[in-house]
Amino acid sequence: MQAKKLESMKFSEKTTIGSTDLKVGRLGIASSYRAPAEAYELAFEKGCNYFTWGSFIRGKSSEMKKAIVNILNNNPRESLVLSIISYAHSAWLTEYFLKKRINEMNIGYVDVLLLGYFSKRPPQRLINGALKLKKQGLVKYIGITSHNRKLIPQLHKEGIFDLYHIRYNAANNGAETDIFPHLPENNKPGIISFTATRWGQLLKKKKMPDNEPPLSAIDCYRFVLSNPSVDICMSGAKSLEQMKENLEILNSGPLSDEEMSRIRRIGDYVYHK
Repeated sequence: MQAKKLESMKFSEKTTIGSTDLKVGRLGIASSYRAPAEAYELAFEKGCNYFTWGSFIRGKSSEMKKAIVNILNNNPRESLVLSIISYAHSAWLTEYFLKKRINEMNIGYVDVLLLGYFSKRPPQRLINGALKLKKQGLVKYIGITSHNRKLIPQLHKEGIFDLYHIRYNAANNGAETDIFPHLPENNKPGIISFTATRWGQLLKKKKMPDNEPPLSAIDCYRFVLSNPSVDICMSGAKSLEQMKENLEILNSGPLSDEEMSRIRRIGDYVYHK
């Protein structure tokens, strides 16, 4: 069982994303859930240093921007791993907004440029634009986010992308057959999972089998991180209190066989309901 392979690990321990040199906490922090700046700063203090935010910064996403500025005023640049997601699907716009964010925040570079939500291979012009930014030193690594599981192993054979953001949770666990077994041990890509709670469905009593209590967010995060193929599980918080609850994952480790069996049973039920 995969949990036994990891039973000596705690999720408070940092890991390296795939074959990169980026050392990160296992819980990733997303910007789009309306948390205040102090929540992001607390996450960083607890060791969660992989932050993602969009190339367009507006509304509550600006709270993460405030937090990043505060964090880097007191810590070296390399202590925070910054991933910018671009949905522009235009090389020119991607470059424009990336440089705008870098200059606004005086950060020099971003660690990851993440091309957003592609169901098929991105256009070559967009890939060339990303590679150009990498060559210029404005981006250290290039990633892609996609719901198309079978696309990921195909793309990785090209040797362009360093990491992948994928959907993976107890209900949507197809990555276990479509992605993880098809990635090489040598030149292993980084795997970052999102939607651990399946957009909250795994947390709702009405979605559960009869007489089965709903999962907690921590249960969902533990399920994801118990898989040795996953480097980071992304999380989103709407408040400081919710961030504190999410950070409890750092006090735990992989699921036991009994816990894994229960969560898989619930996941299968939610998927087929």
